[in-house]
Amino acid sequence: MATTRLAIVTGSNKGIGYAMVKDLCRLFDGDVYLTARDVGRGRAAVERLNELGLKPKFHQLDVTDAGSVAAFAAFVADNYVGVDVLINNAAIAFKATATEPFGVQAEETIRVNYFALRSVCDALFPLLKAGARVVNLSSSFGRLSLFPGEELRRKLSSPQLTVDELDALVRQFVDSAKAGDHAQAGWPSTAYGVSKVAVSALTFVQQRAFDADPRADIVVNSVHPGYVDTDMTSHKGPLTIEQGAEAPVYLSLLPPGESDVKGRFVWCDKTVKDWSTF
Repeated sequence: MATTRLAIVTGSNKGIGYAMVKDLCRLFDGDVYLTARDVGRGRAAVERLNELGLKPKFHQLDVTDAGSVAAFAAFVADNYVGVDVLINNAAIAFKATATEPFGVQAEETIRVNYFALRSVCDALFPLLKAGARVVNLSSSFGRLSLFPGEELRRKLSSPQLTVDELDALVRQFVDSAKAGDHAQAGWPSTAYGVSKVAVSALTFVQQRAFDADPRADIVVNSVHPGYVDTDMTSHKGPLTIEQGAEAPVYLSLLPPGESDVKGRFVWCDKTVKDWSTF
């Protein structure tokens, strides 16, 4: 079993994920795994990085497939002493021109962006080493201040919020979206935004759990990478993928004993923001 340090980036065959792998290959002392749902696209991305003199490794990972997630976790457990860096980047967003009913968009977006991310955490968190750094990709839409409903804001920002309660809340959103009464229930009309608020809320719950054993020095943050020129933004973002990678990579390499930038919502300029008021 390799004692080599290990960094993992989900959904990293293109866009910000690809740029994060590129940065980590240069900055992280250890093996960096580029993962992708599609093996062909993943290997092609690795080849492009090889041409730059970089040596990422590849493993197939479809975050929405329980078997794929389990196989990847087993591979990590069999080949490494643990995980040092985990960047949860894989996500989807429906285009503004999408014709699917809002309820369909809500269910699929929450399934991929929240529940699949959580399943990756469930599989890999037992493998995190002391001093590990976890980064959950959120968004400028991942701010609680964008939620109309005061009661929802109170529940989501509660320091007593549990994962089970958060799961129930996002399921309520999907049910309300399907019924067409989500606005009356206090939800915003953006499935992507709700999914990213849920990711930020999950981040805070995760950090509280890790804080129960401060000796572990495990830090989890959520981050808005900026409005980046990617397929997801229909290439409307002004930032390059390299600029979008800067804040997530910074968080993935926070020094030992980090006590300030910990369980936080971080903006693309690396500043900590209050997600409930900003």
